[in-house]
Amino acid sequence: MAKPKTLKRHAAEVTGAAPERVMVVHCPDWPVLAAIRLHGMKQDAPVAIIETGRVYSTSASAREEGVQRGLKLREAQARCPELIVQSRRAEEEARSFEPVLVGLEEFVPNIQVLRPGTCAMKVRGPASYYGGEEEAALWLLDRLDELGVSSARIGIADGVFTAEIAARMRRPGRIHLIAQGASAGFLAPLAIEALEDDKLAVLLKRLGIRSLGAFAQMDPDAVRDRLGEDGARLQRLAGGLDSRMIQARTPPTDLARSIEFEPAIDRVDQVAFGVRSLADDFIAGLIAQKLVCTALLVELESDRAEVSSRAWLHPRSFSASDVVDRIRWQLQGSANEPSLNAGVVAVRLDAESVDSIGNHEQGLFGTGPEERVHHSLSRLQGMLGRTAVLTAAIGGGRGPADRCTLVPWGERTLHDREPNQPWPGSLPQPAPATVFNPPRPVNVFSGEGVEIVLDDRGFISDSPAMVSAGGRNIAVSTWAGPWTTEERWWDAKSASRSSRLQIVDTAGTGWLLAIEHGRWWIEARYD
Repeated sequence: MAKPKTLKRHAAEVTGAAPERVMVVHCPDWPVLAAIRLHGMKQDAPVAIIETGRVYSTSASAREEGVQRGLKLREAQARCPELIVQSRRAEEEARSFEPVLVGLEEFVPNIQVLRPGTCAMKVRGPASYYGGEEEAALWLLDRLDELGVSSARIGIADGVFTAEIAARMRRPGRIHLIAQGASAGFLAPLAIEALEDDKLAVLLKRLGIRSLGAFAQMDPDAVRDRLGEDGARLQRLAGGLDSRMIQARTPPTDLARSIEFEPAIDRVDQVAFGVRSLADDFIAGLIAQKLVCTALLVELESDRAEVSSRAWLHPRSFSASDVVDRIRWQLQGSANEPSLNAGVVAVRLDAESVDSIGNHEQGLFGTGPEERVHHSLSRLQGMLGRTAVLTAAIGGGRGPADRCTLVPWGERTLHDREPNQPWPGSLPQPAPATVFNPPRPVNVFSGEGVEIVLDDRGFISDSPAMVSAGGRNIAVSTWAGPWTTEERWWDAKSASRSSRLQIVDTAGTGWLLAIEHGRWWIEARYD
């Protein structure tokens, strides 16, 4: 075991710099707070943010009802029937945090964003200006209260790692100040999981190392030889020797443009004509920054205080005419997104996602068939409407037909069934290449010519030997299954129960069969 001062000397030799004093601002439950701010929910509403079918973050009122991070969605709803569920959207969290950063930058420059809801800054300058580290933190807390983030906490310590842990700790008071040189003692009793490296935590626990202090006192050379540079870096963090420098963010250029109408305009063609100059100015501002817009945010406001906000994607990048088309389509609305019920008084455009203009320049001889296809489809869509040109996308579901989704050309894919969610009982990979819509009715027979049926327990009556489809007989060489799925069993009106069977015929072609309500169908073919 090496003494702490030996570890400190070794770290200084490796990094060449001692940890600087850092202030970290942490907004607890920021994903929930961002959803509340964006969707206008009550501050004390029981809210849960869901990611991959499990609870990612919860509000304080939801935790009081027993909803904890990591719970499955169904269990969380059972504990709190009034729970408001929102899917996690990282881009919304980052966008909601931007006004908070702008507000803080009025008091403290050179802020680094660690993640949405958490940021870091050097404490030396603010402490000198406001008369001390704690006084500077009090000024920032007052500013955060004005910005509507009254739950924010601040940690001050040597290094970003220690300061962030101090800010995240739930303790009386909103400021947690670790004295200079006291980081190692503060971190020592904490569990090894504080390093947020699951593999390292498992390995160290097997070695009997369960705290940051015990890990920090191990021989640095032995740690480097056994765990590599990543392990050595984590050991320095455990000992309070975080020498990372604050990397100040570059405030984004304001690319938004807006126009107001007086009096309100209630005709789509008049609005489209009125925003042409706005669209030209918006695109010109992007070009001046050597950027193109790949995701556009359009906000429309009516004279009845109605607001229609929508993000539009583009397969390549938006031109001024593309912007006008999106505004027109948004005004026309759809079955799922109705249009405004009053005249338009304001239109606002903002770039939700941008890219370097160099990545979208045409080559010397154009960009070939891809560019011509895109130009033709966009032109056709502009003449006939947004839903006139559709493209295929893969959604979620258990059967092949459930996963087929058609979306308007160039738009963000929105699924009724999210593909990233877990789907127990779904069809295993590889997916079939040809899906029949609708499925084709067939009959399945055993070797004795008896039609095969499915019993109540999901077993077939005999081995399939022949499939009869439209007068054509398919001889079965091998088969697998059946797999039974029962969906929405709690709702008698929408409940469904089906079983799927995979077969391979004597020619080597694979087929996917399904039986539902006693009838056999061919759903797909493996080409």
